[in-house]
Amino acid sequence: MAANTLDDEAQLKQTIEMFEVIVQSQPNDCQSLEILKEAYKKLGRNHDVTNTSKRIAQAYMQSGQLSSAILEFETVLQQNPNDPDVLSALKSIQDTAADVSAQPVDGFEPAVLAPVSEPKARHSAREIQDGRDTMYKIFVDSKAISAGDFDLCWHPTDHSAPAADVVEPFIFTLAGRGIMQLEKSLKLLADKSRLGFMPLERYDVDIDLARGFPAEVCRRWCVLPFDRMSKAVLVATANPFNQQAAKELAQVTSFRVLWYLASPADLVPYLRKAFR
Repeated sequence: MAANTLDDEAQLKQTIEMFEVIVQSQPNDCQSLEILKEAYKKLGRNHDVTNTSKRIAQAYMQSGQLSSAILEFETVLQQNPNDPDVLSALKSIQDTAADVSAQPVDGFEPAVLAPVSEPKARHSAREIQDGRDTMYKIFVDSKAISAGDFDLCWHPTDHSAPAADVVEPFIFTLAGRGIMQLEKSLKLLADKSRLGFMPLERYDVDIDLARGFPAEVCRRWCVLPFDRMSKAVLVATANPFNQQAAKELAQVTSFRVLWYLASPADLVPYLRKAFR
């Protein structure tokens, strides 16, 4: 039992180290901050819990989600009723004009934010919202690549045959053909989706957790459930606009799915290791 406790503590410390790095580059990444807060709470680091709650609330304020910010500030006041930072922030909210809903950058909505429609028995190419249209806008309409290069590297979805191996993500094919560097593609997707970037090569990926999800779904869409925190499953993807992948994963878990952008150079080997 003691060994397990030590192992759990070590895992939590690694989680904290990793997500502290993520929120340094993505200070308004609320889902990463939530994971940090949960890890601090499990280690009894109450001061860090309070500070992280304040950061979450401030991030909500920055994005215009004032009602969520108020709820987060109120959790701090339950423990520290006279916290001057929180009282000042709440007064600022009261003085602010009407609530403004957060909008995705340039209208690009990541799959994690998009409404999930009811599943259909049969799929057609037009029915499958795999992110192609949005990716086309990001890469072609912005003149990053040509329409011809896009069509050359985009892999059409084929539901008629099982995915025997991991389907290579679009940006991986772009890099492999020397059309666009992987780092440049990832930066572009991070900017447009606002998802946090997860360096999987430095993370202790939970392979057993990944194996609890359908191999067919994970291989076809190159998505990797890599960890679980509280009532959430963390999933890495190289296509944050793939609504079909989000829908299929949501159908097989009761946990909330939190998405992170990851390099396909890491995703593909991990998926092949998990589903041999």
